Amino acid sequence: MDTLNETPDTTRRPKVVILTTEGVAPPHNLDNIRQQADVVMTDAAGLSGALPGAEVIFLWDFFSTALRDAWHHADSLRWVHVAAAGVDSLLFDELRESDVLVTNAHGAFDASIAEFVLASILAHDKQLHISKDLQQQTVWKHREVQRTAGQNALVVGTGGIGRATARLLKAVGLNVLGAGRTVRSQDADFNEVVSSADLAAHAGWADHMVMIAPLTEDTRSILSAEVLQAMKPSAHVVNVGRGALVDEDALVEALRNGDIAAASLDVFHVEPLPADHPFWGMDNVHISAHMSGDVVGWRETLANQFEKNLGLWLHSRPLVNRVDKKLGYVTK
Repeated sequence: MDTLNETPDTTRRPKVVILTTEGVAPPHNLDNIRQQADVVMTDAAGLSGALPGAEVIFLWDFFSTALRDAWHHADSLRWVHVAAAGVDSLLFDELRESDVLVTNAHGAFDASIAEFVLASILAHDKQLHISKDLQQQTVWKHREVQRTAGQNALVVGTGGIGRATARLLKAVGLNVLGAGRTVRSQDADFNEVVSSADLAAHAGWADHMVMIAPLTEDTRSILSAEVLQAMKPSAHVVNVGRGALVDEDALVEALRNGDIAAASLDVFHVEPLPADHPFWGMDNVHISAHMSGDVVGWRETLANQFEKNLGLWLHSRPLVNRVDKKLGYVTK
């Protein structure tokens, strides 16, 4: 059971550890947080020394795995907040099995990632990448481009980001289908949700396969060779979830063989993407640097989420964005 409903000790200020990293500015509201708690700022190297006595850790360095290595020093830890929507890099067996509550940045990236997905689809359909290449060659080449309205988008991942994406894609005339853990014959955002375990059976419907699912053991490499082989030769893959949702070797082969037409990739197995990776040299791959949700002001939004939750914590009220540690994401 989570310990959230226990009454906190109001006779002292809780110790809050903020894990950061070199080159990243501290939270803009650090002074506000310090007014409510005794704050220790540390990097990964200092985490073991900072954790004793801490009730709360705020993972401002949201991809860090340092808590796993320092776990045995977490003698008073009750709550971990990670400034990211995905918690796959945070969760480990000891944390899952503990009473420590985990919250995340659920909701912070919904609209911005949805816009990025729409931009990726439009850029593909309107050949904007090709136009830029021709411009750099000073080549005038008239072409006919695809109409986006009326095409089919299969959105893999039916959480907040997936739903925001589905609504935006539907607004510009795309037919949308969702794929997730729970099958629904009727859904307000997706029209219908099919089982992500049966993705290959539905892949041939999609003109655009949009990968947004959280990374779990069930979704790792869910875009597999089997799924790619079932897709249309004209299909376009968009990945804004996690790199490991995709079997990258199979995707390279499918793109080289013409099994699918193109991929717009914002996330990768290894980041930064290694300079010798085949994706860099492929004309039908469009690369961005894990930035689909990072609109101007995004870090302020993340810091504000933690400050709001800290206020709830200090008043023994239920926290928002509680992660189901077994499933690996927020369920409501």
